[in-house]
Amino acid sequence: MFTVTVRDHLMVAHSFRGEVFGPAQRLHGATYLVDATFQRPHLDSDNLVVDMGLAAKELHGVVAALSYRNLDEDPDFAGINTTTEFLAKVVADRLAERIGAGALGPGARHLTGLTVRLHESHIAWADYHRAL
Repeated sequence: MFTVTVRDHLMVAHSFRGEVFGPAQRLHGATYLVDATFQRPHLDSDNLVVDMGLAAKELHGVVAALSYRNLDEDPDFAGINTTTEFLAKVVADRLAERIGAGALGPGARHLTGLTVRLHESHIAWADYHRAL
């Protein structure tokens, strides 16, 4: 299996509900390093998995739409704990929509999987993998 990974970052404010979250129940900021890994079993005719420039541009578009915002105020996340795991899925699903719409070019139609990893710190991260 071949993979290509591109990277960006995401800065948000949010709070959580539930005793399990301790002090994170209060409004706080989070900065994530975001990796998007594109997967396919065979390279295209140019020996690429996906155009890295287009992949980076589309990942940036997805994270820019979330960055510098209080997610508690976003109607899309009303009543939802926007955990690292949950946000990895949001980024993956929004990126998959862009892939499906052709934003990563014709070579991307043969991608078989996408993994988004959000690094919460240098010692903790969460992944979400989905088929394409």
